[in-house]
Amino acid sequence: MQKDALRSFSKNQLALRNGQDKPEIWVAYQGLVYDVSDSRLWRNGKHYEHWAGQDLTHELPDAPHTASVFEKFKVVGQLN
Repeated sequence: MQKDALRSFSKNQLALRNGQDKPEIWVAYQGLVYDVSDSRLWRNGKHYEHWAGQDLTHELPDAPHTASVFEKFKVVGQLN
């Protein structure tokens, strides 16, 4: 999928997809916004000490997994 064909979301719009304010549970990583709503690990918008609705790019180095984990999730847009 080409980045220029993706819908663009602001940080404020992303923040509303936190599993609390709207039914969607989204996170961003390296400029892309991912829908993690179907993941059992993101129930209620929380994944260990991480919260949905945020850009997790700078959090990944502390994670026990690599960026390949995002390949499981649908890209819904790009973060502007």
